[in-house]
Amino acid sequence: MLDRARKEGSDPQRADFARMIADGGEPLRCCLRDARPGEDLLLFNYEPPVPPSPYRERGAIFAHTVACDGVASTGYPADWRDRPQVLRAYDSRGWIHPNTRVHDGSDPEGALAAVFADPDVVQVHSRNVAYGCFMFVAVRRTS
Repeated sequence: MLDRARKEGSDPQRADFARMIADGGEPLRCCLRDARPGEDLLLFNYEPPVPPSPYRERGAIFAHTVACDGVASTGYPADWRDRPQVLRAYDSRGWIHPNTRVHDGSDPEGALAAVFADPDVVQVHSRNVAYGCFMFVAVRRTS
């Protein structure tokens, strides 16, 4: 999806893509960190991973315009610690689960664990509180 967006986003006639220079702080979905001032970015429409359901949606996300090193480590993204987020829980049907919550950023791993404490939750989307933008997905570990 990202490779296709980078290729299609180079077409200046495409209104659903915007190329821009980062001010700094834009949340990058390709490497799960905040952009640094001056980085070349692509803003485009993305559909987060949810099975076909009434809750599927699309929204704008930021990524580097060219391939980057990707995610630096596993675990909660370091740049997004201490940032309040909506943790939107989904069940196996792709329906929003009632265990969805807002966390204040002080203990993101604990907040995710609390959402996953319900066995019907199979994935959680972290979303920006102000804009509602998709940040990343966490999936239940299977043994």
